Amino acid sequence: MTTLTEPSAVTTRRSSRLMWAILGLVLLADALDVIDATITNIAAPTIARELHGGESLIKWLGTAYMLAMGVLLVVGGRLGDKFGQRRLFLIGMSGFTLASAVAGLSPNPAVLIVARVVQGAFGALLIPQGMAIMTKAFSRDMLAKAFGLFGPVLGLASVGGPVLAGFVISADLFGLSWRPIFLANVILGGVGLVMAAKILPRDDDSDRSTVVDGWGSSLLAVTMIGLLYGLIEGSTNGWSAAPVASITVGVLFFAAFAYRQRTATHPLITPSLMKNRGFTSGLLVCLVAVAAGTGLLFVLSLFLQEGLHAGPRDTSLGLVPLTLGLIAAGFAAMGGLVAKLGRTLVFIGLTVDLVGCGWVLVLVARSGTNVSLWALAPAFFVIGVGIGLSFATIPTVALGDASPEEAGSASGSFSSIQQLASAIGSAAVASVFFHAATSGLGHAIKVSLIVVLAVTALSLPVVALMPRKAPSEPHQ
Repeated sequence: MTTLTEPSAVTTRRSSRLMWAILGLVLLADALDVIDATITNIAAPTIARELHGGESLIKWLGTAYMLAMGVLLVVGGRLGDKFGQRRLFLIGMSGFTLASAVAGLSPNPAVLIVARVVQGAFGALLIPQGMAIMTKAFSRDMLAKAFGLFGPVLGLASVGGPVLAGFVISADLFGLSWRPIFLANVILGGVGLVMAAKILPRDDDSDRSTVVDGWGSSLLAVTMIGLLYGLIEGSTNGWSAAPVASITVGVLFFAAFAYRQRTATHPLITPSLMKNRGFTSGLLVCLVAVAAGTGLLFVLSLFLQEGLHAGPRDTSLGLVPLTLGLIAAGFAAMGGLVAKLGRTLVFIGLTVDLVGCGWVLVLVARSGTNVSLWALAPAFFVIGVGIGLSFATIPTVALGDASPEEAGSASGSFSSIQQLASAIGSAAVASVFFHAATSGLGHAIKVSLIVVLAVTALSLPVVALMPRKAPSEPHQ
């Protein structure tokens, strides 16, 4: 009897080990994305100073990555369905790793920005494949365990990435200053690539008939590049004809994109979703909240380094309370609060965020650039709680009125909007900060906080148009 059952037991153990290995690989890919989206918040001033890139480079470092990611994220998912998730995962990891090497070795700002765009583009090919691979290969129990690990691991990456970046830059390893924060991806990406080639299952069931709306993606890309280039160039070098023309082109291409979504046979966003008031209002709240929140995090980092003269290490540690608040609130929301409170939790999160921003504004108004990191820590924690509650809740609640057939398109749309909003927020709020900095950095952070407060407050009435409750079964 023992001999007969042994092969089955061995097979089960091997299968279990393989599933855990695949999960580790997917978590590695997602952690690399989170880290690379956040490390430039800490590293940007140092990079700009050493490459002589000025304000423009600071604004583009994070924006370039998130712009490429946001525009191509939905396309990356469709390409995985068409050509196979394993193939796209390998391509994405390879491209991301090579682009990281170029970023770490960049001799000037232009090369670095191009490398960041390429990082984001290949990241958009890489990230959607992990969830699809797990959904196909994992049992229901294993899938539940996997989803339970995403929050802690990605939360740790969002905290640990910037903190580690601050320590690496301060340590000046091998005299390389900021460059190891990108070069480390070469090692991690190389490990991930070898693992992927060995353990990812072959996907012979890809659907070559899947249609990818290349025209829609191209129109969206030109829209975002036009708007962001115009915004950054105009706020940095003055509102001459070039930035005005760029913004005009962006608006025109957005109109073309909207028309394409109504008329295309296979649009990026399912047309019925745009007629769904709950979904569209959630999309709008997401756009505003993520843009304001991401922009705020960026200028707070700039203020700590440029205004309070904190080094990269002290800045990263100073922002830890904010990140801890964000993680704690995210866990609380996903732990059952979102199911109980629905859109009320979105309203609570945005309100708490407003309280935290107002608290920081009062502290800076009293002490200016003499305010201490210890004094800011409680207010930063409150901001983190507010952002965590709203960021974790908005996409879930907005799907409350979506049908199961619309869930895939809706989830993909929110992922893209979050990335694009992050790009817009980083560029817009940083532009406000630098424009106001001519009157002092204390004044600059006060103006930035007022803008964030106003924009966030304007989104509160729209929350009432979102679905009352989240879906009874989370869409995956």
